[in-house]
Amino acid sequence: MGLLSFLLGIFGFGIGIPIVDPIIRPNDHEFDTSSVLDVFPEIPLWVKHPDYDRIDWLNKFVSDLWPYLDKAICSTARSNLEPIFAEYIGKYCIRSIDFKTLTLGTLPPIIHGIKVCETNENELILEPAVRWAGNPNITLALKFFSLQITVQLLDVQIRAAPRIVLKPLVPAFPCFAGIAVSLMEKPEVDFGLKLETIRNQISALYLWPQTLEIPILDGSLGAIKKPVGILHVKVIRAIRLLKMDIFGASDPYVQLSLSGERIPAKKTSVKMKTLNPEWKSIAIDSVDFAVLSRMVFVGTHDKLGMQVVPLRSLTPNETKELTLDLVKNTNPNDPQDKKCRGQLVVELTCSLFREESKRLSGPLDRFERKESEVGKATEYVYLGSGLLLVTVEGAKDLEGKHHNNPYAVVICRGEQKKTKMIKKCRDPIWNEEFQFDFEEAPLKEKIHIEVKSKRRGLRLRSKESLGYVDINLHDVLHNGRLKEKYHLINSKNGAVQVEIKWKAI
Repeated sequence: MGLLSFLLGIFGFGIGIPIVDPIIRPNDHEFDTSSVLDVFPEIPLWVKHPDYDRIDWLNKFVSDLWPYLDKAICSTARSNLEPIFAEYIGKYCIRSIDFKTLTLGTLPPIIHGIKVCETNENELILEPAVRWAGNPNITLALKFFSLQITVQLLDVQIRAAPRIVLKPLVPAFPCFAGIAVSLMEKPEVDFGLKLETIRNQISALYLWPQTLEIPILDGSLGAIKKPVGILHVKVIRAIRLLKMDIFGASDPYVQLSLSGERIPAKKTSVKMKTLNPEWKSIAIDSVDFAVLSRMVFVGTHDKLGMQVVPLRSLTPNETKELTLDLVKNTNPNDPQDKKCRGQLVVELTCSLFREESKRLSGPLDRFERKESEVGKATEYVYLGSGLLLVTVEGAKDLEGKHHNNPYAVVICRGEQKKTKMIKKCRDPIWNEEFQFDFEEAPLKEKIHIEVKSKRRGLRLRSKESLGYVDINLHDVLHNGRLKEKYHLINSKNGAVQVEIKWKAI
Protein backbone atom coordinates (compact mmCIF):
# COMPACT_ATOMS: atom_id res chain seq x y z
CA MET A 1 0.00 0.00 0.00
CA GLY A 2 2.84 2.31 0.82
CA LEU A 3 4.49 1.55 -2.52
CA LEU A 4 1.23 2.26 -4.41
CA SER A 5 0.82 5.63 -2.69
CA PHE A 6 4.41 6.49 -3.55
CA LEU A 7 3.94 5.70 -7.27
CA LEU A 8 0.65 7.61 -7.48
CA GLY A 9 2.29 10.60 -5.78
CA ILE A 10 5.02 10.66 -8.46
CA PHE A 11 2.48 10.91 -11.29
CA GLY A 12 0.43 13.57 -9.45
CA PHE A 13 -2.60 11.46 -8.57
CA GLY A 14 -4.52 12.06 -5.39
CA ILE A 15 -7.76 10.89 -3.79
CA GLY A 16 -10.00 13.40 -2.03
CA ILE A 17 -13.54 13.82 -0.78
CA PRO A 18 -15.49 16.80 -2.21
CA ILE A 19 -16.93 19.20 0.35
CA VAL A 20 -20.05 21.22 -0.31
CA ASP A 21 -19.50 25.01 -0.25
CA PRO A 22 -20.99 26.67 2.84
CA ILE A 23 -24.23 28.54 2.36
CA ILE A 24 -23.86 32.26 3.17
CA ARG A 25 -27.11 34.07 3.88
CA PRO A 26 -27.37 37.85 4.20
CA ASN A 27 -28.41 39.27 7.55
CA ASP A 28 -31.86 40.76 7.52
CA HIS A 29 -30.87 43.40 10.07
CA GLU A 30 -28.30 46.16 9.62
CA PHE A 31 -26.11 46.95 12.63
CA ASP A 32 -24.67 50.36 13.30
CA THR A 33 -21.66 50.99 15.58
CA SER A 34 -23.66 51.24 18.80
CA SER A 35 -25.62 48.07 17.96
CA VAL A 36 -22.40 46.13 17.37
CA LEU A 37 -21.03 47.34 20.69
CA ASP A 38 -24.24 46.20 22.40
CA VAL A 39 -23.88 42.75 20.86
CA PHE A 40 -20.18 42.56 21.75
CA PRO A 41 -19.88 44.69 24.88
CA GLU A 42 -16.67 43.09 26.09
CA ILE A 43 -14.50 44.09 23.13
CA PRO A 44 -11.36 45.62 24.71
CA LEU A 45 -10.46 49.19 23.85
CA TRP A 46 -7.14 48.19 22.27
CA VAL A 47 -9.22 46.46 19.54
CA LYS A 48 -11.63 49.36 18.91
CA HIS A 49 -9.20 52.27 19.32
CA PRO A 50 -5.65 52.23 17.87
CA ASP A 51 -4.33 54.75 20.43
CA TYR A 52 -4.93 52.27 23.28
CA ASP A 53 -2.24 49.68 23.97
CA ARG A 54 -2.73 46.07 24.99
CA ILE A 55 -1.16 45.25 28.36
CA ASP A 56 -1.76 41.59 29.12
CA TRP A 57 1.44 41.52 31.15
CA LEU A 58 0.02 44.09 33.59
CA ASN A 59 -3.22 42.12 34.00
CA LYS A 60 -1.14 39.00 34.73
CA PHE A 61 0.86 40.98 37.28
CA VAL A 62 -2.31 42.27 39.00
CA SER A 63 -3.86 38.79 38.95
CA ASP A 64 -0.88 37.19 40.70
CA LEU A 65 -0.65 40.04 43.19
CA TRP A 66 -4.40 40.31 43.85
CA PRO A 67 -4.57 38.16 47.04
CA TYR A 68 -2.02 40.46 48.65
CA LEU A 69 -3.55 43.63 47.23
CA ASP A 70 -6.93 42.52 48.59
CA LYS A 71 -5.57 42.26 52.14
CA ALA A 72 -3.60 45.51 51.88
CA ILE A 73 -6.54 47.52 50.46
CA CYS A 74 -9.01 46.13 52.99
CA SER A 75 -6.64 46.78 55.88
CA THR A 76 -6.13 50.39 54.77
CA ALA A 77 -9.87 50.90 54.25
CA ARG A 78 -10.69 49.45 57.67
CA SER A 79 -8.11 51.65 59.46
CA ASN A 80 -9.35 54.78 57.65
CA LEU A 81 -13.07 54.11 58.12
CA GLU A 82 -13.08 53.02 61.76
CA PRO A 83 -12.30 56.55 63.09
CA ILE A 84 -15.12 57.90 60.90
CA PHE A 85 -17.54 55.28 62.25
CA ALA A 86 -16.51 56.19 65.80
CA GLU A 87 -17.70 59.78 65.27
CA TYR A 88 -21.27 58.53 64.64
CA ILE A 89 -21.47 56.24 67.66
CA GLY A 90 -23.80 57.88 70.17
CA LYS A 91 -25.51 59.95 67.46
CA TYR A 92 -28.80 59.11 65.76
CA CYS A 93 -29.28 56.31 68.33
CA ILE A 94 -26.34 54.37 66.82
CA ARG A 95 -24.62 52.14 69.34
CA SER A 96 -22.04 50.46 67.10
CA ILE A 97 -20.83 50.22 63.48
CA ASP A 98 -18.57 47.31 62.62
CA PHE A 99 -17.33 45.34 59.64
CA LYS A 100 -18.27 41.70 60.00
CA THR A 101 -16.53 40.75 56.78
CA LEU A 102 -14.39 42.85 54.44
CA THR A 103 -12.83 41.27 51.38
CA LEU A 104 -12.72 42.20 47.69
CA GLY A 105 -13.02 38.61 46.57
CA THR A 106 -10.94 36.50 44.25
CA LEU A 107 -11.58 38.29 40.93
CA PRO A 108 -9.17 41.15 40.18
CA PRO A 109 -10.00 44.14 37.96
CA ILE A 110 -8.98 43.91 34.31
CA ILE A 111 -7.37 46.72 32.33
CA HIS A 112 -8.80 46.55 28.80
CA GLY A 113 -6.28 49.01 27.37
CA ILE A 114 -4.20 52.00 28.32
CA LYS A 115 -3.43 55.24 26.55
CA VAL A 116 -0.40 57.46 27.21
CA CYS A 117 -0.95 61.16 26.46
CA GLU A 118 1.95 63.40 25.45
CA THR A 119 2.16 66.96 26.78
CA ASN A 120 4.76 69.72 26.96
CA GLU A 121 4.38 69.88 30.73
CA ASN A 122 6.60 68.15 33.25
CA GLU A 123 4.17 65.28 33.77
CA LEU A 124 3.08 61.85 32.54
CA ILE A 125 -0.61 61.18 31.76
CA LEU A 126 -2.08 57.65 31.68
CA GLU A 127 -5.68 56.79 30.78
CA PRO A 128 -6.50 53.12 31.52
CA ALA A 129 -9.87 51.50 30.80
CA VAL A 130 -10.72 49.52 33.95
CA ARG A 131 -13.46 46.92 34.34
CA TRP A 132 -14.13 44.94 37.46
CA ALA A 133 -16.72 42.18 37.73
CA GLY A 134 -15.89 41.25 41.30
CA ASN A 135 -17.22 38.99 43.99
CA PRO A 136 -16.54 40.99 47.14
CA ASN A 137 -18.00 40.09 50.49
CA ILE A 138 -18.49 43.26 52.51
CA THR A 139 -20.80 43.05 55.49
CA LEU A 140 -21.47 46.10 57.66
CA ALA A 141 -23.40 45.75 60.94
CA LEU A 142 -25.22 48.77 62.44
CA LYS A 143 -26.80 48.50 65.87
CA PHE A 144 -29.67 50.82 66.86
CA PHE A 145 -30.54 50.23 70.54
CA SER A 146 -31.21 46.48 70.54
CA LEU A 147 -31.97 46.34 66.81
CA GLN A 148 -29.15 45.24 64.49
CA ILE A 149 -29.19 45.98 60.75
CA THR A 150 -26.83 44.17 58.41
CA VAL A 151 -25.89 45.53 54.97
CA GLN A 152 -24.11 43.09 52.71
CA LEU A 153 -22.48 43.59 49.33
CA LEU A 154 -21.71 40.42 47.37
CA ASP A 155 -21.44 41.25 43.67
CA VAL A 156 -20.29 44.39 41.93
CA GLN A 157 -19.58 45.50 38.36
CA ILE A 158 -17.65 48.69 37.66
CA ARG A 159 -16.52 50.29 34.43
CA ALA A 160 -14.41 53.41 34.71
CA ALA A 161 -12.02 55.49 32.60
CA PRO A 162 -9.73 57.27 35.06
CA ARG A 163 -7.03 59.75 34.12
CA ILE A 164 -3.85 59.30 36.15
CA VAL A 165 -1.38 62.20 36.10
CA LEU A 166 2.11 61.71 37.55
CA LYS A 167 3.49 65.17 38.28
CA PRO A 168 5.85 66.83 38.63
CA LEU A 169 8.58 64.54 37.31
CA VAL A 170 11.67 64.82 39.52
CA PRO A 171 15.15 63.24 39.64
CA ALA A 172 14.39 61.32 42.84
CA PHE A 173 12.82 57.87 43.16
CA PRO A 174 10.01 57.14 42.24
CA CYS A 175 10.66 60.06 39.84
CA PHE A 176 7.31 61.81 40.39
CA ALA A 177 6.21 63.88 43.37
CA GLY A 178 2.48 63.24 43.29
CA ILE A 179 -0.45 61.48 41.64
CA ALA A 180 -3.66 63.21 40.50
CA VAL A 181 -6.63 60.96 39.64
CA SER A 182 -9.83 62.06 37.92
CA LEU A 183 -12.63 60.41 35.91
CA MET A 184 -13.04 61.32 32.25
CA GLU A 185 -16.69 60.18 32.21
CA LYS A 186 -19.28 58.96 34.69
CA PRO A 187 -18.46 55.43 35.82
CA GLU A 188 -20.85 52.52 35.36
CA VAL A 189 -21.55 50.97 38.76
CA ASP A 190 -23.92 48.04 39.22
CA PHE A 191 -24.52 46.23 42.48
CA GLY A 192 -28.24 46.82 43.01
CA LEU A 193 -27.90 49.17 45.98
CA LYS A 194 -28.95 52.79 45.35
CA LEU A 195 -27.27 52.68 41.97
CA GLU A 196 -27.87 56.25 40.76
CA THR A 197 -27.10 57.84 44.11
CA ILE A 198 -23.71 56.19 44.42
CA ARG A 199 -22.91 56.71 40.74
CA ASN A 200 -23.68 60.42 40.95
CA GLN A 201 -21.76 60.83 44.20
CA ILE A 202 -18.62 59.28 42.70
CA SER A 203 -18.97 61.43 39.58
CA ALA A 204 -19.40 64.61 41.63
CA LEU A 205 -16.23 63.87 43.59
CA TYR A 206 -13.81 62.83 40.86
CA LEU A 207 -15.31 63.64 37.43
CA TRP A 208 -12.80 65.82 35.56
CA PRO A 209 -11.77 68.58 36.27
CA GLN A 210 -12.18 67.40 39.89
CA THR A 211 -9.13 65.38 40.96
CA LEU A 212 -7.93 63.26 43.82
CA GLU A 213 -4.45 64.44 44.82
CA ILE A 214 -2.09 61.84 46.29
CA PRO A 215 1.28 63.27 47.43
CA ILE A 216 4.22 60.89 46.98
CA LEU A 217 7.35 62.91 47.81
CA ASP A 218 7.80 65.42 50.60
CA GLY A 219 7.83 69.00 49.34
CA SER A 220 11.01 69.64 51.34
CA LEU A 221 13.05 67.41 49.04
CA GLY A 222 15.65 69.29 47.08
CA ALA A 223 14.49 67.61 43.90
CA ILE A 224 11.28 69.62 43.75
CA LYS A 225 12.34 72.90 45.38
CA LYS A 226 11.65 76.07 43.48
CA PRO A 227 13.35 79.42 44.12
CA VAL A 228 11.19 82.03 45.79
CA GLY A 229 13.59 84.95 46.11
CA ILE A 230 17.10 86.36 45.98
CA LEU A 231 19.44 86.67 48.93
CA HIS A 232 21.72 89.71 48.69
CA VAL A 233 24.81 89.29 50.83
CA LYS A 234 27.16 92.18 51.56
CA VAL A 235 30.39 91.00 53.12
CA ILE A 236 31.67 94.10 54.89
CA ARG A 237 34.76 93.12 56.88
CA ALA A 238 36.47 90.56 59.09
CA ILE A 239 38.06 91.38 62.43
CA ARG A 240 41.04 89.79 64.21
CA LEU A 241 41.41 86.68 62.07
CA LEU A 242 43.88 83.91 62.88
CA LYS A 243 47.52 84.22 61.81
CA MET A 244 48.30 81.58 59.20
CA ASP A 245 51.84 82.36 57.98
CA ILE A 246 55.20 82.83 59.65
CA PHE A 247 54.98 86.61 59.20
CA GLY A 248 51.90 86.87 61.42
CA ALA A 249 49.34 87.52 58.67
CA SER A 250 46.84 85.70 56.42
CA ASP A 251 45.46 85.91 52.88
CA PRO A 252 41.71 85.60 53.67
CA TYR A 253 38.66 85.37 51.45
CA VAL A 254 35.01 84.54 52.14
CA GLN A 255 33.14 81.66 50.53
CA LEU A 256 29.32 81.54 50.74
CA SER A 257 27.14 78.54 49.93
CA LEU A 258 23.60 77.38 50.66
CA SER A 259 23.29 74.15 52.61
CA GLY A 260 21.32 71.52 50.74
CA GLU A 261 21.35 73.50 47.48
CA ARG A 262 23.11 72.87 44.16
CA ILE A 263 23.87 76.56 43.64
CA PRO A 264 27.63 77.10 43.10
CA ALA A 265 29.48 78.70 45.97
CA LYS A 266 30.29 82.42 45.78
CA LYS A 267 33.70 83.82 46.71
CA THR A 268 35.05 87.24 47.48
CA SER A 269 38.42 88.46 46.31
CA VAL A 270 41.52 87.52 48.28
CA LYS A 271 42.96 90.20 50.58
CA MET A 272 46.69 89.74 50.90
CA LYS A 273 48.68 89.98 54.13
CA THR A 274 45.95 91.19 56.50
CA LEU A 275 43.96 90.05 59.53
CA ASN A 276 41.28 92.75 59.15
CA PRO A 277 40.14 92.63 55.49
CA GLU A 278 37.25 94.56 53.90
CA TRP A 279 35.11 93.45 50.94
CA LYS A 280 32.24 94.53 48.71
CA SER A 281 28.84 92.90 48.20
CA ILE A 282 28.06 89.46 46.76
CA ALA A 283 24.61 88.54 45.36
CA ILE A 284 23.40 84.98 45.90
CA ASP A 285 20.64 84.00 43.45
CA SER A 286 17.69 81.65 43.88
CA VAL A 287 17.29 81.21 47.61
CA ASP A 288 14.59 78.77 48.71
CA PHE A 289 13.43 79.95 52.12
CA ALA A 290 12.52 76.39 53.09
CA VAL A 291 16.26 75.93 53.54
CA LEU A 292 17.02 76.71 57.15
CA SER A 293 20.70 77.57 57.11
CA ARG A 294 23.44 79.33 55.23
CA MET A 295 27.06 78.20 55.48
CA VAL A 296 29.66 80.96 55.72
CA PHE A 297 33.36 80.10 55.36
CA VAL A 298 36.39 82.29 55.77
CA GLY A 299 39.86 81.16 54.82
CA THR A 300 42.69 80.60 52.41
CA HIS A 301 43.33 77.00 51.47
CA ASP A 302 43.13 76.32 55.21
CA LYS A 303 39.80 77.15 56.78
CA LEU A 304 40.14 80.05 59.21
CA GLY A 305 36.63 79.69 60.55
CA MET A 306 32.96 79.25 59.68
CA GLN A 307 29.46 80.10 60.84
CA VAL A 308 25.84 79.14 60.11
CA VAL A 309 23.13 81.76 59.57
CA PRO A 310 19.46 80.59 59.88
CA LEU A 311 17.41 82.15 57.09
CA ARG A 312 14.29 82.04 59.24
CA SER A 313 15.78 84.81 61.34
CA LEU A 314 15.62 87.19 58.36
CA THR A 315 12.62 89.39 57.55
CA PRO A 316 11.83 89.56 53.81
CA ASN A 317 12.79 92.81 52.08
CA GLU A 318 14.57 94.13 55.16
CA THR A 319 18.35 94.50 55.55
CA LYS A 320 19.91 92.92 58.60
CA GLU A 321 23.52 93.40 59.72
CA LEU A 322 25.12 90.48 61.58
CA THR A 323 28.42 90.12 63.41
CA LEU A 324 29.32 86.44 63.34
CA ASP A 325 31.75 84.80 65.76
CA LEU A 326 33.77 82.35 63.67
CA VAL A 327 34.15 78.76 64.90
CA LYS A 328 36.11 75.69 63.83
CA ASN A 329 33.01 73.62 62.93
CA THR A 330 29.32 73.22 63.85
CA ASN A 331 30.00 70.72 66.66
CA PRO A 332 29.25 72.60 69.91
CA ASN A 333 31.26 70.08 71.95
CA ASP A 334 34.48 70.62 70.01
CA PRO A 335 37.02 72.23 72.41
CA GLN A 336 38.64 74.03 69.46
CA ASP A 337 35.48 76.15 69.11
CA LYS A 338 36.45 77.94 72.34
CA LYS A 339 39.45 79.44 70.60
CA CYS A 340 38.89 82.97 69.30
CA ARG A 341 38.99 82.90 65.51
CA GLY A 342 37.80 86.42 64.79
CA GLN A 343 34.54 87.89 63.59
CA LEU A 344 32.81 88.47 60.25
CA VAL A 345 30.46 91.42 59.62
CA VAL A 346 27.81 90.88 56.90
CA GLU A 347 24.56 92.44 55.70
CA LEU A 348 21.76 90.15 54.45
CA THR A 349 18.66 91.18 52.49
CA CYS A 350 16.01 88.68 51.34
CA SER A 351 14.05 89.90 48.31
CA LEU A 352 10.96 87.80 47.60
CA PHE A 353 9.63 87.21 44.09
CA ARG A 354 6.35 88.93 43.34
CA GLU A 355 3.39 86.57 43.26
CA GLU A 356 1.10 86.80 40.26
CA SER A 357 -1.60 88.42 42.41
CA LYS A 358 0.80 91.18 43.43
CA ARG A 359 2.46 91.89 40.11
CA LEU A 360 0.53 95.13 39.66
CA SER A 361 1.22 96.52 43.12
CA GLY A 362 3.47 99.55 43.46
CA PRO A 363 3.83 102.69 41.35
CA LEU A 364 2.70 102.37 37.74
CA ASP A 365 5.85 104.02 36.41
CA ARG A 366 7.59 100.67 37.00
CA PHE A 367 5.23 98.87 34.56
CA GLU A 368 5.01 98.87 30.78
CA ARG A 369 1.58 99.45 29.22
CA LYS A 370 0.40 96.81 26.72
CA GLU A 371 -2.81 96.75 24.69
CA SER A 372 -4.32 93.26 24.58
CA GLU A 373 -5.64 92.05 21.22
CA VAL A 374 -8.68 90.48 22.89
CA GLY A 375 -11.18 93.13 23.90
CA LYS A 376 -8.45 95.85 23.78
CA ALA A 377 -7.89 95.38 27.49
CA THR A 378 -4.92 97.10 29.11
CA GLU A 379 -2.21 94.98 30.70
CA TYR A 380 0.99 95.92 32.49
CA VAL A 381 4.39 94.30 32.64
CA TYR A 382 6.65 94.90 35.64
CA LEU A 383 9.86 96.68 34.63
CA GLY A 384 11.82 96.20 37.85
CA SER A 385 14.48 93.68 38.78
CA GLY A 386 13.96 89.94 38.69
CA LEU A 387 15.35 86.51 38.02
CA LEU A 388 15.21 84.68 34.68
CA LEU A 389 15.04 80.89 35.04
CA VAL A 390 15.99 78.95 31.90
CA THR A 391 15.49 75.16 31.89
CA VAL A 392 16.99 73.29 28.95
CA GLU A 393 14.95 70.09 29.05
CA GLY A 394 16.32 68.22 26.03
CA ALA A 395 16.66 67.98 22.27
CA LYS A 396 15.41 65.73 19.47
CA ASP A 397 16.74 64.44 16.14
CA LEU A 398 20.21 65.97 16.38
CA GLU A 399 22.47 65.26 13.44
CA GLY A 400 26.21 65.79 13.74
CA LYS A 401 28.41 65.49 10.68
CA HIS A 402 31.30 63.91 12.57
CA HIS A 403 30.02 62.98 16.05
CA ASN A 404 26.95 63.22 18.34
CA ASN A 405 28.08 64.13 21.86
CA PRO A 406 25.64 67.00 22.44
CA TYR A 407 25.59 69.70 25.08
CA ALA A 408 23.69 73.01 25.18
CA VAL A 409 25.15 76.49 25.61
CA VAL A 410 22.90 79.26 26.99
CA ILE A 411 24.05 82.85 26.48
CA CYS A 412 22.24 85.86 27.94
CA ARG A 413 23.74 89.37 28.10
CA GLY A 414 27.19 87.91 27.51
CA GLU A 415 26.89 85.45 30.40
CA GLN A 416 27.42 81.87 29.21
CA LYS A 417 26.31 78.63 30.88
CA LYS A 418 26.52 75.02 29.71
CA THR A 419 24.74 71.75 30.28
CA LYS A 420 26.53 68.45 30.73
CA MET A 421 27.66 66.55 27.65
CA ILE A 422 25.89 63.30 26.74
CA LYS A 423 27.92 60.88 24.64
CA LYS A 424 26.66 59.24 21.46
CA CYS A 425 23.08 60.47 21.69
CA ARG A 426 20.75 62.13 19.18
CA ASP A 427 17.90 62.72 21.66
CA PRO A 428 19.58 64.02 24.84
CA ILE A 429 17.70 64.86 28.03
CA TRP A 430 19.37 67.42 30.29
CA ASN A 431 16.69 69.02 32.52
CA GLU A 432 19.22 71.59 33.75
CA GLU A 433 18.14 74.99 35.08
CA PHE A 434 20.18 78.18 34.76
CA GLN A 435 19.54 81.51 36.44
CA PHE A 436 20.23 85.04 35.26
CA ASP A 437 19.85 88.04 37.58
CA PHE A 438 18.54 91.30 36.07
CA GLU A 439 18.38 94.73 37.67
CA GLU A 440 15.83 95.75 35.01
CA ALA A 441 13.32 93.69 33.07
CA PRO A 442 14.95 92.46 29.81
CA LEU A 443 12.09 93.44 27.49
CA LYS A 444 14.33 93.95 24.44
CA GLU A 445 16.81 91.19 25.17
CA LYS A 446 17.23 87.82 23.49
CA ILE A 447 18.53 84.56 24.84
CA HIS A 448 20.77 82.47 22.59
CA ILE A 449 20.70 78.69 22.94
CA GLU A 450 23.06 76.60 20.83
CA VAL A 451 23.45 72.84 20.81
CA LYS A 452 27.02 71.70 20.17
CA SER A 453 28.85 68.40 19.91
CA LYS A 454 32.30 67.84 21.35
CA ARG A 455 34.85 65.13 20.69
CA ARG A 456 37.36 64.38 23.41
CA GLY A 457 41.06 64.61 22.69
CA LEU A 458 43.19 66.83 20.49
CA ARG A 459 41.65 66.05 17.13
CA LEU A 460 40.53 67.99 14.10
CA ARG A 461 36.93 69.12 14.20
CA SER A 462 36.69 68.46 17.93
CA LYS A 463 33.65 70.77 18.17
CA GLU A 464 30.76 71.40 15.84
CA SER A 465 27.45 73.23 16.03
CA LEU A 466 24.26 71.18 15.77
CA GLY A 467 21.98 74.21 15.54
CA TYR A 468 20.85 77.24 17.50
CA VAL A 469 17.83 79.38 18.34
CA ASP A 470 17.36 82.97 19.52
CA ILE A 471 14.37 83.58 21.81
CA ASN A 472 12.88 87.01 22.47
CA LEU A 473 12.29 87.59 26.19
CA HIS A 474 9.48 90.08 25.60
CA ASP A 475 6.80 87.36 25.52
CA VAL A 476 8.29 85.66 28.56
CA LEU A 477 7.94 88.83 30.63
CA HIS A 478 4.34 89.40 29.50
CA ASN A 479 3.25 85.83 30.21
CA GLY A 480 5.54 85.02 33.13
CA ARG A 481 6.34 81.61 31.63
CA LEU A 482 7.12 80.16 28.23
CA LYS A 483 7.50 76.47 27.42
CA GLU A 484 8.07 75.57 23.78
CA LYS A 485 9.86 73.24 21.40
CA TYR A 486 12.03 75.27 19.01
CA HIS A 487 13.37 74.11 15.66
CA LEU A 488 17.14 74.56 15.56
CA ILE A 489 18.47 76.87 12.86
CA ASN A 490 21.06 75.21 10.59
CA SER A 491 19.68 71.79 11.50
CA LYS A 492 17.55 69.62 9.22
CA ASN A 493 15.25 68.10 11.86
CA GLY A 494 16.77 69.07 15.21
CA ALA A 495 14.68 70.74 17.92
CA VAL A 496 15.29 71.84 21.51
CA GLN A 497 12.72 71.87 24.36
CA VAL A 498 13.06 74.92 26.64
CA GLU A 499 11.14 76.37 29.58
CA ILE A 500 11.73 80.01 30.57
CA LYS A 501 10.27 81.73 33.65
CA TRP A 502 10.46 85.31 34.84
CA LYS A 503 10.30 86.01 38.58
CA ALA A 504 9.83 89.71 39.37
CA ILE A 505 11.16 91.05 42.65
